[in-house]
Amino acid sequence: MSKMGKKHKENIAKVKSQQFYTVDEAIAVSLQCVRSKFDESIDLAVRLGVDPRHADQMIRSSLVLPHGTGKVERVLVFAKGDKVKEALDAGADYAGSDEYIEKIQGGWMDFERTIATPDMMGTVGKIGRILGPRGLMPNAKLGTVTFDVARVVGEIKSGKIEFKVDKAGIVHAMIGKASFGLDKLRDNAMALIDRLNHLKPSSAKGIYLRGVSLSSTMGPGIKLDPLPLRTISR
Repeated sequence: MSKMGKKHKENIAKVKSQQFYTVDEAIAVSLQCVRSKFDESIDLAVRLGVDPRHADQMIRSSLVLPHGTGKVERVLVFAKGDKVKEALDAGADYAGSDEYIEKIQGGWMDFERTIATPDMMGTVGKIGRILGPRGLMPNAKLGTVTFDVARVVGEIKSGKIEFKVDKAGIVHAMIGKASFGLDKLRDNAMALIDRLNHLKPSSAKGIYLRGVSLSSTMGPGIKLDPLPLRTISR
């Protein structure tokens, strides 16, 4: 059994486990816990009152954070013809059709996000078993199946996140880096919570936003007071 490190013990001591914090308080404490040599990510975990087993309560969407994520993601666009140049000009790292299908079938996975034009989805379906389990399959509901590839590439490069409720009814999402500071992290956190509030299914009964926790990569979870967050609307 591994022992708890001195720094981790000190960080846990900074957090009152039975206390609910405001967004600003939670971010401030989380930033105090950042002591790594790398720029730690700041994440939100939001527990929702939904049952993901029902299709009409499956929360899945995307959002362009006001200040991005601070993470540079490599984007692959499945396209052909003029759309290949359009994607590359917009900042895509890779763009093409059959040649990338073959590379992926051969084990190449040097990318974090994918986009596809609608006319490519039949071809992309060949590698659905590879991309799907990794959450990399282009999806029309998330806006990543489109002919407007330049716009979507720009959104991803500027900090567009995708999120999906898990089996336990929790949405996990990165809202930035510790180096962002309190103000930018607050803006990103509020934007995500606002988006989740707008996605509340009409079939969800009882309390919808049940719990919110914020943490840095190496820091402890900090519980936010969910009550004032249930009415956030930007």
